[in-house]
Amino acid sequence: MKKILILKIVILLNIVFLCFKAFSDDAIKIGLLVPLSGKNEALGKSIIKASLLAINKINDERIVVIPKDTKNNPYSALLAAQELKNKGVKIIIGPVFNENLKNLHKIEGVTFLSFTNKIIENPKNVIAGGINAVSQLQTMNEFLKSKEVENLLILVPESNFKKEIDEAITKSKIKSKRVYFYNINPTKLTKQIEEVTKYKERKRNLESEIERLKKEDEEKNSNLIKKLEKRDTLGKIGYDSILIADFNEGLKSVLTSLLYTDVNPKKIYLTTLNQWFDKSLIDLSSLHPIYFPSVNKELFQEFVEEYKKNYFSSPDEISFISYDLIGLTYYLIRKNDFIVDEKLFMNKNKFKGKVGEFQISKNKIRHKLKIYKIENKSIEEIF
Repeated sequence: MKKILILKIVILLNIVFLCFKAFSDDAIKIGLLVPLSGKNEALGKSIIKASLLAINKINDERIVVIPKDTKNNPYSALLAAQELKNKGVKIIIGPVFNENLKNLHKIEGVTFLSFTNKIIENPKNVIAGGINAVSQLQTMNEFLKSKEVENLLILVPESNFKKEIDEAITKSKIKSKRVYFYNINPTKLTKQIEEVTKYKERKRNLESEIERLKKEDEEKNSNLIKKLEKRDTLGKIGYDSILIADFNEGLKSVLTSLLYTDVNPKKIYLTTLNQWFDKSLIDLSSLHPIYFPSVNKELFQEFVEEYKKNYFSSPDEISFISYDLIGLTYYLIRKNDFIVDEKLFMNKNKFKGKVGEFQISKNKIRHKLKIYKIENKSIEEIF
C-alpha cells in the first residue's frame, strides 16, 4: 500500500510528471498519456489511480509506468509521446480522446493503446482500447439471433458518431430491416419517429376500425369500441426490435418519442448501446424493458469498491478500462518472454480482465460483452 500512499501525495501536490517506480536496467516501461491539467484533469488522475491499482495487483518490479500530461490537445500529446519514446518506451496507454491521436503516426516504433472507442481513421500504430461499436453490435446481434428477431430497425443520430456506427453495422454483420438516420434537433425528432414507426397510419387504422364497428353495430360492439377509444393507435410498427445508437439525453429523447408514438416495449425488443449502467434509465419505467450490451457489471462494481476503499472517491468509468489495459499489456509482455516489439498485439490472444474477455488479433481489440435488461427498478444480466 506504500505505492498508493505515494501516489495520493503526488496527486495532491499536482505534480504532472510521475513515475510509479524507479527505473532499473531490466525495467519494462509503459507510458501513460492522460490529461493532468485543464478541464479533464480529474479524469486523468482517476486513470492514474486505477492504473496504480493494476500495478499493485500485478506486483512485478520490472513493470514501470510513466505518466505524461497531454494537456488535452494533439500537439502536447505528440510532444509527451516523443518524450516517452526518448526514455525507451515502446508501449503507451492513451491518449484518452480521439482528437489527440492525429499526430501520433509520427512516433515510429511505439504502439498506442488509446481509450477511444472509435475504430476508423486512427493512425496505424494506435489500437482502440475502448468499448467500440463493433463489439457492442456483435454482442447485440448474438442476443437478437437467440430471440429469433427478424425485423430490426436501427436508429442512428446524424452526428459525428454516424460514420462509426455505419462501419460497425457492416463489420458486426448485424442484420437489419432498415437503418434510419435521424436529426438530433428535438423539434424534428418526434416527426421523424412518427414516420419510421408508421404512427399516422396506425392512428388512422384505429379511427377506421372504431368507425367500422360503430357502423356494424354500435350497441353490440360498445365494449370493444370503449377499449379501442382508450388506445392511440392500431396495428404493428413493422419491426420486432429497435436499436437506438445514442446515449444520455439523446437516447432519452428518442425513447420519449417512441413512447409518444405508441411503441410498446413489451411487444418488441427495445435495445441500445453500452450505457455504463446508467441508473437514470431505471426511472423510465413506461419504456421498460430496455436491453443493452456492457462490461461485466459484477466485476465493474468490485473495481468501484476497491477504488473507493483506496482513494475515498468514485472512479470515472474510463479509468475502469485503464485497469484492464495495464493488465492486458503485462499479460502479452509476459507471454512474449518480456520482449516488447511491434508484433506484440498482432498475434491472436484472449485475455480475461475486469471489463470482461478481450480478443486481440492484428492490432484490433474486441470486447466480449454481456447483455443487461432494465426492468422492475433493476439492471440484471440476461445473456
